[in-house]
Amino acid sequence: MLIYSSSEVEMDLSVVPLHHNKKYMSNCCKLINDEWKRSETARMRSLESSSDKLPTSLILLKNEDVIGHLKLSPVPSIPDACFVESVVIERGLRGKGFGTVLMEKAEAYCKKCLQLKTIYLSTKGQEGFYSKLGYMECQPISIYGNYTPTSTTNHKIMNDCNNSRHGVPKPPPMPSFQVNNKHKTYMKKELT
Repeated sequence: MLIYSSSEVEMDLSVVPLHHNKKYMSNCCKLINDEWKRSETARMRSLESSSDKLPTSLILLKNEDVIGHLKLSPVPSIPDACFVESVVIERGLRGKGFGTVLMEKAEAYCKKCLQLKTIYLSTKGQEGFYSKLGYMECQPISIYGNYTPTSTTNHKIMNDCNNSRHGVPKPPPMPSFQVNNKHKTYMKKELT
């Protein structure tokens, strides 16, 4: 399945689902591991989970070379939404519009092929890039179940625990959603 194809002078770009193009699996693994180190076995297992339903890995090809990857994951509490778990463009090609192409084609794939209405993501430092694509800041969401972490929810959980556990020490605080001492920004876009 071809999501996007463009022929220009000396450049052929296409965005395709990885599970329909398994010959790129190893190159995709290397691209992602160059950005975020992980064992090759674990990374390949994650890539092999790509399917026509979520989770889905999309790859950006330039002249048959893997130059970008994007992973879409389900949001269990919001059936008509997905979460962009990761986006990566080859280091030497960043800032040239390839990230925009990959995101726009992923949005089209979500709307047309998956019939989704909303895309969520989290970022640390790329808020401007996603804002230009129409993403707006939103409350944090969880892709691990129905729990959506908010400070109000955390406070209520702690109070409920404290009120129901007479004489039992307080539980540890809920985990902070920080990476390297800087909070992630959660964003979403409605697909219209």
